[in-house]
Amino acid sequence: MEIEQNMIVALDIGTSKVVCLVAEVMPSGQIEVIGIGSHPSRGLKRGVVINIESTVSSIQRAVEEAELMAGCKIHSVTVGIAGSHISSLNSHGIVAVRDREVMDHDLERVIDAASAVAIPADQKILHILPQEYLIDNQEGIKEPLGMSGVRLEAKVHLVTGATNAIQNIEKCVRRCGLEVDGVVLEQLASSYAVLTDDEKDLGVCMVDIGGGTTDIAVFTAGSIRHTGVIPIAGDQVTNDIAMALRTPTQHAEQLKIKYACALAQLASADETIKVPSVGDRPPRDLSRQALAEVVEPRYDELFTLVQAELRRSGFEDLVAAGIVLTGGTAKMEGVVELAEEIFHMPVRLAMPHGVRGMDDILQNPIFATGIGLLHYASQGGQVGSASSVHVPPRNETTLVAEERVTEKAPKPKKTGPGIVSRMKDWFKGNF
Repeated sequence: MEIEQNMIVALDIGTSKVVCLVAEVMPSGQIEVIGIGSHPSRGLKRGVVINIESTVSSIQRAVEEAELMAGCKIHSVTVGIAGSHISSLNSHGIVAVRDREVMDHDLERVIDAASAVAIPADQKILHILPQEYLIDNQEGIKEPLGMSGVRLEAKVHLVTGATNAIQNIEKCVRRCGLEVDGVVLEQLASSYAVLTDDEKDLGVCMVDIGGGTTDIAVFTAGSIRHTGVIPIAGDQVTNDIAMALRTPTQHAEQLKIKYACALAQLASADETIKVPSVGDRPPRDLSRQALAEVVEPRYDELFTLVQAELRRSGFEDLVAAGIVLTGGTAKMEGVVELAEEIFHMPVRLAMPHGVRGMDDILQNPIFATGIGLLHYASQGGQVGSASSVHVPPRNETTLVAEERVTEKAPKPKKTGPGIVSRMKDWFKGNF
């Protein structure tokens, strides 16, 4: 059954999980989530694709789960991207106003002028984010259209990423039969879901701690000023637990989620936990405080690196609203308290907001990027990316059969005479 409605789809391809969210944009502009799909991510390391087949498989599972829940067929998605290859810079452009009044073409010219900077050949501009405009040296203008003046200036924040990393993400999505509506920087997307306008105006640093990377975005005076990526996150914490406690990685992950604490003084020394051993050895008893003593140094190092990045950006003294933490790895007990000790400023753990539906599931920092991608897509006009047609449930056997058919589909034959037949004709005509 076809229903007329505007649908948007977000695909958060993370290092630890792939999340697909399907939402409907109401006439009022409100976003209502109607489908969620999640699957462990197998083919990424620190936000970058290292195995296309595994990544494609994870995306397919997450998308199919979201399709079944939403009762629709997904055609295109807005995708998030992260990784150490992401870099950013602030730029400035100046043009003369042609008709003494700022028009659309003047805005386009000044943005082009601001984005005309030298970037490495292997990098590609992902975002050009206007910070503010100046007309005849009058500062702080957000909407210059229609204003009178002779000289127009624009201050912008440029975000670039490695061309091959972006292409690999797009390739994985297209291999699943989906189109890419847009590739969005993950911390920019997360900021839509967790930051308030007051925080952006006052000055805030958002820290999104995921599985493979920690993404940073700094806002002052309502605009984004700095973005950065630190290649330390939840996976390093898991590896530390596995190495220190000599336990398999999957058990280390479970121990981290269930019992870990980022501040050793908050963990009880009397509380004991069972630690599985490697091989056939019996599990051992360990105090929860001992586990916290393994975890705390890694979080301490991470926050120290974030502080160094914030200091390097030059905005450390301008973030009066403090630090906002989000992402799955920020959920751990003691993270906020430890962050306050290191940063010496207010810290809060942010839940995503601004959407309706499935609140019991979505009120979780894990979904910050996915919900932010929905906000970005709804504001950017990326609609019509799913159709409300009922998708019959497919079992594993059907999925495997479909994959085999896809793999063995014959390639289309080339039209026109091939090189061999043309050579034969040439020989016949000349000998």
